[in-house]
Amino acid sequence: MDHISKYLTKEIKLSSYDDKLFKSDLMFDDHMLIWFISGETKIIQADATHYFKTGDIFLIPRNQLATIVNYPKNGQPHKTVVMHLSTERLKRFYEKIEVTRNGSAVQQIFSFNNHPFLESCLASLIPYFNVKGEFPESIASLKITEAITILREIDKTVDSVLANFDEPGKIDLIDFMQRNFMFNMPMEKLGYLTGRSLSTFNRDFRKLFDITPQKWLTEKRLELAYYQLSEKKKKPTEVYLEVGFEDLSHFSFAFKKKYGIAPTQLHSRA
Repeated sequence: MDHISKYLTKEIKLSSYDDKLFKSDLMFDDHMLIWFISGETKIIQADATHYFKTGDIFLIPRNQLATIVNYPKNGQPHKTVVMHLSTERLKRFYEKIEVTRNGSAVQQIFSFNNHPFLESCLASLIPYFNVKGEFPESIASLKITEAITILREIDKTVDSVLANFDEPGKIDLIDFMQRNFMFNMPMEKLGYLTGRSLSTFNRDFRKLFDITPQKWLTEKRLELAYYQLSEKKKKPTEVYLEVGFEDLSHFSFAFKKKYGIAPTQLHSRA
């Protein structure tokens, strides 16, 4: 895979993928503001799937589980400008701004397709990636502040996310796992998102499910794959990434071991 990332600072980068596709399961520690130069992306969350293409701009809130599949398109690489909006940076921005908190933050992906203000802000970064030497922090700070200011101007609800600095609290483990089992995350991350230490997460999981987390995750992913193949008529090559497997051959082996039939055979029979 030919993947190139050029960093102006740790918070601003130009990312490019030239291979067929790149898939990853992620939970961002920072809010991510992304502008598409070329290519396509599919973002799969527990309750929605989003598609983004050239010209699109979107904001992914922090602490959100997602499967992200990046594709080159029309002979062009998957190329984006990415800006990290860190908690530290946002706290400094909001310390002199009075924000009214109306209930819980809406943890959703914000879309700003082809918005001229944001596009102009992010496009202005492109020439800097070709400048040699260290990029001045003062200029990076100005560009990030500009982006945050534009976000607040064009969407009045964005403060509910950007100005929310709460850490995840202890939540219902069964409900969380039923909605998020298809995401490949370290157990420490799953524990953090449910408000638990790793040891408490493992203990609570065994108590509730009477099985180890890894075995339960594999079973749930295979069950979902069976449904997608038999009822939704999807191909194995479409299914294995979406349900949480990293490798098609491993998926096929595990599927046949559980159901006694290869996923390709089930698909052709459906």
